[in-house]
Amino acid sequence: MTKATRYPLWEQFAPPGVFGDPARTAVRAEGTRVLFADGRWRLCGTSGLWNVNFGYNNPRVADAIANTLRTASYLPVFRSAHQPAVDASRALLGLAGPEHFGRVVFSTSGGAANDLTMKLARQYQALRGEGRRRLIVGLTGSYHGTTYGSHALTGEDLGQDMYAVDRRWVRHVAHDDPAQLRRLMAAEGDQVAAVVVEPVLGSGAFPLPESLLTALDELRREHGFLLVADEVATGFARTGLAFASEAWPMRPDLLLASKGLTNGTCAAAVVLVSHDICETYERENAPLMHGETQAGAPTTCAAIIASIDEMERLDAPRRARETGKLLEDALAALGGHPLVTGHGGVGCFQALRLGTDGQRLPQFHVIQTVGALREAGLTVQPGPGCVQLIPTLVYERSDVEELASLLRTGLDLAAERLASAPAGPSR
Repeated sequence: MTKATRYPLWEQFAPPGVFGDPARTAVRAEGTRVLFADGRWRLCGTSGLWNVNFGYNNPRVADAIANTLRTASYLPVFRSAHQPAVDASRALLGLAGPEHFGRVVFSTSGGAANDLTMKLARQYQALRGEGRRRLIVGLTGSYHGTTYGSHALTGEDLGQDMYAVDRRWVRHVAHDDPAQLRRLMAAEGDQVAAVVVEPVLGSGAFPLPESLLTALDELRREHGFLLVADEVATGFARTGLAFASEAWPMRPDLLLASKGLTNGTCAAAVVLVSHDICETYERENAPLMHGETQAGAPTTCAAIIASIDEMERLDAPRRARETGKLLEDALAALGGHPLVTGHGGVGCFQALRLGTDGQRLPQFHVIQTVGALREAGLTVQPGPGCVQLIPTLVYERSDVEELASLLRTGLDLAAERLASAPAGPSR
């Protein structure tokens, strides 16, 4: 390869050796399927990246964006406002509960939204005279993004040391061991500004157990930290509710949404802020020092409103529950496969857990399994010792049946290659 012929795109989370692979280069998409440069249509098992909840090329979302491009192509929310952002905020509050949430802050990605959330929480505590509260607590194995702030909060090992990510003001505890959280609060509770949790861990599809939610509720009242629901992956009916935290015994102080927010059409995220936090900022007339050029752009706001309308028109929560049950049954039927050790998740947010000889499948082999599934005709995302299955909420029964068939074909191919291949690296 010469400088003149070097492949121009740096693909995210991929080694340069696979850049430009036609089987991984999408050309177009429609409904539940994606056409790739090798000429094959493949069934999408990931909703793009957890975000195309209402199907690729959804015409109602596309029309809303197109119409707004002709009337308000760009307007900022930086030191100003515009009516589409006000309308989208009102629609989001109506969806999440205006009796609890009072305002919406716009961002452009889940990672950036986590960054602003950490800043907002620390400033909130300072405005209350609790400036010592700077620690942010997350969960081991969590994923919140890879901007510098969110990369520190992410509880999965993604090269934080190599990138010199500053984690001095972040702590992590296990998602399934409330005792760890209690010990941390006993030692440092007076320094904690917020605890940030995903209702279902994005890396591995592990739902939060009731015991952790109970501990969070008790400890929040005792120690005064903010509780943050990072619903970047679980929002917009993914788990069978508009937001997964609706099933919690308490409401979060802050709620993040991104992936399903615009059906994947815009770089968009939001943070919903409780009335209590709004009132604290209002008493001090304090600005939040955070701004992003494209945050809350009119096209984004049009897509948000259209996505909320589509969720209601399609009765997406019901469809997510029904499709999720079909998906669970399909994954359970794979329980006898030599590579499968189990499955788990909620609604249309599932993971098929992989392993051999009683051990979790090394990540190197998980990536190989993802490749084998792609050869079979199915796109999935790798997770820690698993493949993640995040279908669109418009899957039909026939789509689930096809997914199950392609899973078995791809797993058979992966098992055959694993049996005949020398041991590879662990990552």
